[in-house]
Order: sequence, then C-alpha cells, then structure tokens
Amino acid sequence: MAPTVPSAAKSASPSQPSGKSEVADLKQQLRQLAGSRAPDADDQRRDVFKRVISCMTAGIDVSAAFGEMVLCSATSDVVTKKMCYLYVGAHARAHPDLALLTINFLQRDCRDQDPTIRGLALRSLCSLRVPNFVEYLVTPLTTGLKDPSAYVRMIAAVGAAKLYHISATACIDADLPASLKALMLSDPDAQVVANCLHSLQEIWTLEAANSEAAAREIETLYSKPVVFYLLNKIKEFSEWAQCLVLELASKFLPSDNNEIFDIMNLLEDRLQHANGAVVLSTIKVFLHLTMSMTDVHQQVYERIKAPLLTLVGAGSPEQSYAVLCHLHLLVMRAPMLFSSDYKSFYCQFSDPSYVKKLKLEMLTAIANESNTYEIVTELCEYAGNVDVPIARESIRAVGKIALQQYDVNAIVDRLLQFLEMDKDYVTAETLVLVKDLLRKYPQWSHDCIAVVGNISSKNIQEPKGKAALIWMLGEYSQDMHDALYVLESLVENWDEEHSPEVRLHLLTAVMKCFFKRPPETQKALGATLAAGLSDTHQAFAI
Repeated sequence: MAPTVPSAAKSASPSQPSGKSEVADLKQQLRQLAGSRAPDADDQRRDVFKRVISCMTAGIDVSAAFGEMVLCSATSDVVTKKMCYLYVGAHARAHPDLALLTINFLQRDCRDQDPTIRGLALRSLCSLRVPNFVEYLVTPLTTGLKDPSAYVRMIAAVGAAKLYHISATACIDADLPASLKALMLSDPDAQVVANCLHSLQEIWTLEAANSEAAAREIETLYSKPVVFYLLNKIKEFSEWAQCLVLELASKFLPSDNNEIFDIMNLLEDRLQHANGAVVLSTIKVFLHLTMSMTDVHQQVYERIKAPLLTLVGAGSPEQSYAVLCHLHLLVMRAPMLFSSDYKSFYCQFSDPSYVKKLKLEMLTAIANESNTYEIVTELCEYAGNVDVPIARESIRAVGKIALQQYDVNAIVDRLLQFLEMDKDYVTAETLVLVKDLLRKYPQWSHDCIAVVGNISSKNIQEPKGKAALIWMLGEYSQDMHDALYVLESLVENWDEEHSPEVRLHLLTAVMKCFFKRPPETQKALGATLAAGLSDTHQAFAI
C-alpha cells in the first residue's frame, strides 16, 4: 500500500514555496497517492488536485505533473474527475505527446456507469482538440448520441461540432450531421434538441461554402416541418434555445398567409416573456413575416409597442439602450404610433448619456401639435443639466421641433430664456438655433433682436455661437442701433480671432451692414476688407 500524504499537504499554506519547488512537491504527493487504497485517499487526492488547479489559476506552469495527474485519475469521485479533466484540457494542446496518456482513461470513463462521468469524459475528450486524436473521438461521439442519458446526448451533440472544427472530413465521413438531424427531430429532451440544432447550423453553414449538398441540407432546417416542430416545443426550451429557434423561424418563408398567422399565434405569448432577448427575437419574427402585408405589418407595430416600452423601463441601462435602438427604428418609420407615449422617453436621472441622447432623438421625432408643449417643457429642464453634451442636445432638440412648425411662438420664448442662463455653451447653442429660426421665420425678428442685442460678443467663446451672433448683427443691422459698433470692435480684434468661420461671417456681416447703413459703415468696411486681404487663411485666398 502506498504511503499516505501527510496531513499538512491537504491544504496550501501561505508559507509554501511557489513555482518549480511547489510543482515538485505536488508531483511527489501525487506519486504517493497513485494507486493508494487508504480510506481517506479520495479526500487527499481532491485536496492535492485543488492545489494543482490553484497553481494553474495563478499562472504557474504545472504541465510537469501531467503524468502523475493521469495516474491519479482512477477514482470514482466526481469532483476529482472534473478537476482532472480541467487540467488535461488545459495542457493537452500544448503537450500532445503527454495528452496521449489520457486517451485510455477518457475512453474508459466514456463507458462508466455514472452518466455524469460519461458526459464529463466525453466533453473533455472532445476538448483536447489535437488533430492526431480524431480517430479516438468518432466512436465515443456516435455512442454518446445514442446514450440513454439526456446529459450525455447533450454533450455529444456539441461534441460533433467540435469534431468538425478539428477534422471536417472525419465528421462528415462518420455521418454525424445526419445523426444530429434525426436526434433533433426525435429526442424528448429540449436541451438536446437545441444543441443538435446549434451544431447542425454551425456545421452546415461552414460546409455549405464547399458543398452544394450541405447548402441543400441547411435549407431543410428552414422547411415547414422542422420550423413548426421546433415552434410547438418552444416553451420547453431555455431562453438561449428559444432565441436560437426564433432566429431560425425568422428565416422561414411561408407559402401562404395562414402559415404566417399560425406562427404568430404560436409566438404570441413570447411577447410577454421576462427575457428581453426572447421578446426582441419574437418581434423580429413578426416583422419579417408581415413585411409584405402592409395592413398586418402596421398592426404588428401596435402589438409590439407595449412589450418594447416595458423593456425600456426594466433591466440594465445596456438592455434599455438595445431596446431603444429597436424603438428608434420603429419611431422613424411610424412616429404617430408613439406620439401618445412620449413620457416613456423622458430621461431619468440615472440614465447614462448614451441612453439620454437616444431618448432625445426620439422625443424630437414624435413631437406633433398635441404633445409639443409637454415635450418642449421637458427638454427645457435638461438645458441646465450638469451633463454638458446632453444639455446641448436638448437645446438642439427644441430647435428641431420649432423648425417643424409646432408651437413656434412658445418655443421662441423658451429659447430666448436660455440666453439668460449665463452659461457659455447654452448661449452658443441657443444663438445658433435662433439664427436658424430667423431664417425660416423672419417675422419673429423683433422679439429675438430685443434679447440678442443685449448679449456681449466678449462673453461668447465658442466660434459657432459667435458666428451666429455676427450673422444676426449683419442681417438686422438696420434694426439694431449698436450692431455697427459691435462689428467694428470685432474687426479691430481680427488678428485675435482664430476661427476662419467667425472671420468669414464678420466679413459678410459688415458688407450687409454697409448696404443698409452706407455712410456709417464705410470706414468699417474698408478696415474689414483690408484685414481679409491680408489674412493668410486659404478661405480668404479665394
């Protein structure tokens, strides 16, 4: 009988050496435990195996203990087996010669009475990924697909795809795809069916690039018998498997409208599923199937609206963003459908910036005569947001709504109030929008000029804001008594202005002012032209 391992070896202590000395110590303990029949041998093996896995996790090379690990693999303890399989899978590809030692005990475990050990052994055997071992995989996989345990069949279904990646020829020659298809359409276990479907899609998709037969086979997955068989079992599948089946259904081409309605009836309750991925996959199927049916397609929009809005308010910000992206597309297609649900797109304090930005775009898109006042009121609250990019976006959103001719009177008043906030970025964005509004609605010039005339150009740092102010000074110089004097002061500081955009607007504004107030502007025009001629920027070289 082999001597037992000292009790001190059962658990690693902080004082134990690391690196080569620790690996040597582990090898010695494994040799002592190999073949041991002591009552506590299994517990000791488990503790030593834990130390080996701990070293692997810490990045220590423990491949030197490969032989000893294999010798200690002869145990009925499932936990120890799992650790041994984990170790073998991690080192087999880098050490194929040593991995050959594991083939016998893995094949033996594939015939074990315990289905858990059979499944674990088959999974580890398929995970070796050593091309020279292909001949040892085919028989266990073929047997595993017929195993009485659903767990083993589930492992074997995935293992077939692993074998294809190692050797496509071996997989096809063994006729594993045909076995997978037969198992998919007959197995009572839903997870086995899902794994078969996934492996078949993976194998035939890759094989279709080189084989017309494989291309025809993958088309059979989209046939009515297969699709309806899977859809009728969809409630039995896991959430991942449901998404897999729904993706398959989205590629199905129904022969008539009755098939479309049958599928939609089967999937109706999936729209109330708690998992967002299942809901979105179901919506995708509905939209794809009804693409050619205009009236039904519009009804689908109305049907999917509530589930999508529910998902927006539930779950993580990342999920909300994904759902909002889908909603954004629908809003762009049918804005009137969501016009009454505008409050669902109000920004929450806890929303990240990327979610807020998307919500602002959607609020702008669904604005109409009935909800403009409420939406603009909400957007105005965001203008003072500590998040500067969101504050800018909210001001731009107000301007876009105004340009759509919705409640312009109230919106202009709100925009002019922004100019009193004494924030540079708010003033700059507002001036740009006021300029755009005056171009479209010149009748509002009187109200706007009264407020804009009180703004000092020295308080505006952003080029686009300063350019907008200069445009208004030139466009309405006949109504703004101080416009010329403001322009003259800007011309005097021409060299200090680094933005070509501002300089060009200044040149244009002085020209406009000259045509409206020639005597007063003549001197300023001469100075502006002289400054422009001496400017080295290419915009003035024209």
